[in-house]
Amino acid sequence: MAQWDRLRQLPAVYRQQLHELYDRDALPMDVRHYLSTWIEKQEWRRAARDHDLAVVLFQVMLENLDIQHSRFVQEESFLLQHNIRRYKQNFQRYLDDPCALASTILWFLEKEKEILQSADLAEQVQFLCVEQEAMETSSQQDLERKMAGLRNEVQCMEHTILCLEEQQDEFDFKYQTHKMEAVVDEAVKKEKIQFLQLLVNRLNECRKSTLSDLNKLLDRTEDLIDILVKKELVEWQRRQQKACIGAPDNVCVDQLEKWFTCVAVCLFQVREFLGKLDELVGKVSYDNDPVKAQKPILQRRVASLLKDLLKSSFVVETQPSMPQGKGPLVLRTNVQFSVKTRLLVKFPELNHSMKVNVSMDREAPQIKGYRRFNVLGTKTKALNMAESQSGGMVADFRHLTLKEQKSGGGGKGISDISLSVTEELHIIYFDTVFELKGLLVELQASSLPVVIISNSSQQQSAWASVLWFNMLSQDTKDVMFFANSPAASWPQFGEMLSWQFLSATKRGLNDAQLEMIAHRLFGKKQNYDTCKVAWPKFSKENTPDTFWVWFDGILVMVKTYLEDLWRDGHIMGFVSKGKEKSLLKKKQRGTFLLRFSESVIGGITFSWVETTINGEPDVKTVQPFTKVDLSQIPFQEIIRNFQILEAENIPENPLLYLYPNIPKDEAFGKYYSEKSGNDSSYIKYIKTKLVFVSKENTMEARSPMSSDMAQGEGLEPMNGLCGEAAG
Repeated sequence: MAQWDRLRQLPAVYRQQLHELYDRDALPMDVRHYLSTWIEKQEWRRAARDHDLAVVLFQVMLENLDIQHSRFVQEESFLLQHNIRRYKQNFQRYLDDPCALASTILWFLEKEKEILQSADLAEQVQFLCVEQEAMETSSQQDLERKMAGLRNEVQCMEHTILCLEEQQDEFDFKYQTHKMEAVVDEAVKKEKIQFLQLLVNRLNECRKSTLSDLNKLLDRTEDLIDILVKKELVEWQRRQQKACIGAPDNVCVDQLEKWFTCVAVCLFQVREFLGKLDELVGKVSYDNDPVKAQKPILQRRVASLLKDLLKSSFVVETQPSMPQGKGPLVLRTNVQFSVKTRLLVKFPELNHSMKVNVSMDREAPQIKGYRRFNVLGTKTKALNMAESQSGGMVADFRHLTLKEQKSGGGGKGISDISLSVTEELHIIYFDTVFELKGLLVELQASSLPVVIISNSSQQQSAWASVLWFNMLSQDTKDVMFFANSPAASWPQFGEMLSWQFLSATKRGLNDAQLEMIAHRLFGKKQNYDTCKVAWPKFSKENTPDTFWVWFDGILVMVKTYLEDLWRDGHIMGFVSKGKEKSLLKKKQRGTFLLRFSESVIGGITFSWVETTINGEPDVKTVQPFTKVDLSQIPFQEIIRNFQILEAENIPENPLLYLYPNIPKDEAFGKYYSEKSGNDSSYIKYIKTKLVFVSKENTMEARSPMSSDMAQGEGLEPMNGLCGEAAG
């Protein structure tokens, strides 16, 4: 099924993400929709680097827009005619740089894939975590019951207040009547006064009972606020932290919004009840009136509960991110980023009335060299229901940038602690004022700590900091975290590494792959659960080839060139050379496996088993292939066409069975670019078929060249056969 069709069939929460993606101006959703088939068939990745191809695609796109416009003219779709014409005019800005258009469309297509992967992952997690979800569902059902109980109590209180008013009106009527009557008989007069006193006593008891019920109602409300603020919101914030670093956690806040709004509405109704009591006391009061004594206390308590709830209800729904960054929470100076805030208490009457202001680092640490930044762009927006597909109260900031302050940058700090640029953590703050029905509360939300870079070369290191912080820290305002960063336990660390593959490729790491990584870090152990990874071991030791550089190099290579092979489980990947050898020696001749290089950054190799003349198994390995190789020829074609020259100079492909015993063509056939010989796009591109021929006695790899390649249009020989020392 086409990618666009799959996206349109996703559940509502993921369609919302799609709508938010196409809220941007760079690629209108109408264009994506009407040209979907054509867009998905083009080689945008190559066009982003190939100016000639980009020009062709740019012209064809404009022609397609013209065709679409003509169709709308025939259908008399006036609005769509106007929109398509406007879109075409906007695309003219790419006339001098069509590669930028290709990059933009490629970025949107990749983000669409991420949404599809998230949906697939959520489905998998739902399937695999039935018991956990049952617990969560049970917890939610319990909370729903408590919410229903609160709403019921408020309705009962409304009825109680009406009954109290009727009882007071009855007393007031009889009292006023008694005052107007001229009763001479003292016995009758005494009897009437006693009756009125009885009514006053009943009224007093009713008022006491009402006040007691109000206190109980506030007790229930306070308990619910504790659950919402100290449990549900905290758990959501932790899920958001983990989701930022790849965990397949649900971070939708629609349910939280319903609960927060329910409690807020009930508290405002209690305020109205207290106002009604004040009105009743103004009509009828007496000595030791309990309302006069207790109402101020109740009013203060309601105000306090409302403020606690409201201050917790203003959150950052979508953390700061750059359009084409490595991940959220890594920002670059002078590059636009977006961030979205949301008020979980939804009152439609406040739509567009609450202004949100953005600022930075209000309480920046006074440490040596700590940089400070100014926020530029549209720094004030109103909370509104138009920018959220679910109708939530959001302020979506899409065009913010950061600029480093030239003076007062923290160089004279009182502390000698020094952090690297990518260990500096900064917080973005959002302020607004809630004002409704006489209640005014100042609200503030803050982002998770962001890492601010000035050069794209710092992205990898910055993302390492984001991973480490959000894996370990639950204090989301701890900007001094890296001054004394804690170590990660192996279970935490391994799970985080798996998330990186899971979010990028839809397939995480299995136990065997994680065990190989643990062995690389800690050596051979029976159990790694008590092992710990320190921050320097993760990202600083053995610079520049740190553990993170090695791991991320593999991840980028897989995401860019090997995603399908990895997702379908054809790449064993993380397996040591020793383990590889022991696995292959037990298999039939021609069995091979694919593993990542332990020494070459972003390298992948394959090894296979042969049989010596003595009948002994012999494992051979090729030099690792890197992005230089894979950008020119797909890895499955390298596997398909790899050959070695036997003693008789007869080329032979030694790769017969993918471990454990899958015939090569059965495993990789569906990925082959070429079915009949000359139809492959890469063959047309390089003018010839590049076959890896390894000659055992010279340990060299040769690349047969056609005559035009010999004149400089072809590829250099890339990989050769080597011994077990290969990475």
